[in-house]
Amino acid sequence: MSDYIYLLENHLNPDQNRVVGDVQEAAAQAGVTLFLTGGAMRDLLAGFRIRDLDFVVEGDALKVAETLHAAGAKRVAFDDSRKSVELAFPNGVTAQVAMSRQEKRPARAGKPQVVAATIQEDLRGRDFTCNAIALSLNKASRGLLLDPLNGLADIGRRELRAASAYAFYDDPARLLRLARLQVRLGFTVEERTKMQVANALEAGVQTSIPAKTLGEELRAIAAEDGSAGIVRVLDEAGLLTLFSPALTGAKVNAAGMAKFEKVVHTFPDQPSARLGPFLFALTEKLTAKEEQSLIRDTGLTEAEEDLWRKLDSRSHKLETALRSARVKKASHVYHIVSAAPSDEVLFLLYHSSERPVQERLKNYFQKYLPAIQEITPEEWATVEGKPGTPKYVKAREAFVTNRLDRRPKKPVVEEAPPEPAPVEAAGSGFGGRGRGPGK
Repeated sequence: MSDYIYLLENHLNPDQNRVVGDVQEAAAQAGVTLFLTGGAMRDLLAGFRIRDLDFVVEGDALKVAETLHAAGAKRVAFDDSRKSVELAFPNGVTAQVAMSRQEKRPARAGKPQVVAATIQEDLRGRDFTCNAIALSLNKASRGLLLDPLNGLADIGRRELRAASAYAFYDDPARLLRLARLQVRLGFTVEERTKMQVANALEAGVQTSIPAKTLGEELRAIAAEDGSAGIVRVLDEAGLLTLFSPALTGAKVNAAGMAKFEKVVHTFPDQPSARLGPFLFALTEKLTAKEEQSLIRDTGLTEAEEDLWRKLDSRSHKLETALRSARVKKASHVYHIVSAAPSDEVLFLLYHSSERPVQERLKNYFQKYLPAIQEITPEEWATVEGKPGTPKYVKAREAFVTNRLDRRPKKPVVEEAPPEPAPVEAAGSGFGGRGRGPGK
């Protein structure tokens, strides 16, 4: 077995490993060559947690995606020009299956021409060298590492280096992606790449980033653990105003973003719940008119707007329940919070000024949730009823309530036996006193 295959199998969680196996099987059925690429390879080689799996196919990628869809994977997004499909598998793993391609930019502004290409050509056309690495998952070459731009060395140096001199001209959105990766990975930007960024900004290429792409980047920033740091880097580079011209100077809620990032670190790993609270913190100093400008400039949907602008009013019911004097037991807090929408919980952690609310949420995450997570499968098996039935749900709730509210047994402390009374030494005949022990 290749060292890289061994590294991959040991770095992925069991669900991700199953998806890799499913995709390999689908590619074999379609008779195409398959590679693991992009962020998945970067995070594998840098030792980070792999979030999503990125597959590239030399051949008919849509046929592979269709096979996976027929087996139960859900299509989340589809790009016909790039022959790319984003899939969500039943076990929660997300993956992208895309055609190996080249994107040729027209001389004048316009959509790029996408053509099928070899995996080597695909890698050379990527944004940064750390993302231009692929691992073969084909039977004849399984485990072969492809690294045409020496990205592995840049990962070792913890540097971000543009894949080509025209990387930011070919796709100006890479300026935003650079800031995001810089903060997430903790990498420095290579000196020549810094010069390329400066030249691209001076040429004003950032103004051609479409609203749809700005919206995608805003969602990606919201899902990051270091969103406040990314906002700061973008502000320093003069790129934050792309999302709204008002996001500059005192209108940049630096303190609020820092507080939001701190709250995120205490919250479970649920990036999908962050968009509304993130947008609230980001725009907290903007006027209603300026907020509308951001919505327009980023192409946010009406549903996404509601996630953000109705979040304050939506969370009032949860806040009222948590500050109620009738909430006296640990189980009361647990059942209230565990049943609440995650974005409302995150929002109250960030925004609520009610002391009981903050204390109870803190106890939920630091005490009650860990206590339930420590329950073993064997203990869960003792809950009566068939999973999914009302009887089981009721019994499970009672089991949780009992676990959280029971008083811990006091340790039994055995009393030490009384010390024996000192024995009077026999008199020696010299003044009635006993003789002490000899030296």
